[in-house]
Amino acid sequence: MTKTNAVWSLSGFGDEVDPEPLIQAAVLLALGASHIEVRSAWGINVSELEPEEVGRLKAILDEKGLKVSAVASPIGKVDASLPVEHELARLRQIISVAKALESKYVRIFSFYPAEGQGQEDIRDAVMERMTALANEAAASGVVLLHENEKGIYGDTPERVLDIMQTVDSPALRIAWDNANFVQVGVKPYMEGYAMLRPYLEYFQVKDAMAGTGEVVPSGEGDGELDATIAALKADGFAGFASLEPHLASAHELGGFSGPVAFGTAARAFAALAAKHGVALA
Repeated sequence: MTKTNAVWSLSGFGDEVDPEPLIQAAVLLALGASHIEVRSAWGINVSELEPEEVGRLKAILDEKGLKVSAVASPIGKVDASLPVEHELARLRQIISVAKALESKYVRIFSFYPAEGQGQEDIRDAVMERMTALANEAAASGVVLLHENEKGIYGDTPERVLDIMQTVDSPALRIAWDNANFVQVGVKPYMEGYAMLRPYLEYFQVKDAMAGTGEVVPSGEGDGELDATIAALKADGFAGFASLEPHLASAHELGGFSGPVAFGTAARAFAALAAKHGVALA
């Protein structure tokens, strides 16, 4: 057993537990989390929450003693041919949600190619849009976290690096997801970690099988979670580890697990973290 000398803040996607924030909070607290990642509440995506609903959510989380690690927005999960202003307008609304929930992080994506296009065909459009989004975030005092989702421009380490270097903004950083890299044929630690570590600010905890892309509990797949956790600890990472287990069928608002499977994922990750002397709080 490695001596514990690192502490990471444990969070998780509340709507993977249940649509109801009270249940989300109860399960996350029972699993030892101090934070929650907000993608939807009461079945309503963060991009569509009304101010009074955000206020209600904040009151629930305050009462339970949970802080918000990030707002998991759908920004950039659209066709790159849409006007720049389309996602900028949505980002402004989501930034207002993040501010009301007292979170400095907003998770985003880097756009899909249109039918018949490949990722390289949309590079210029992506960079224009990502730069505009980062500028908006910088002006508002929030930090965007790019998730390496399968099928978007930034789904391989090389293209994620391209975005980070081209946009070159402290308001744009990486939400690292091992499972998503596995799903595009990448060995996350071996082929991406050293390249992207300078920009890695948030750890989304998910593992997957290389053959099928199936998402599995941490350490049971080909996501090199073991090596990644060891390296993050060695590098002095002290940020958020956010559980996104995706262990039950996906639903319209994103992945889903339910309380039992979410607990399975949380315990698998906690065991791996403990093996490397990382405490979760």
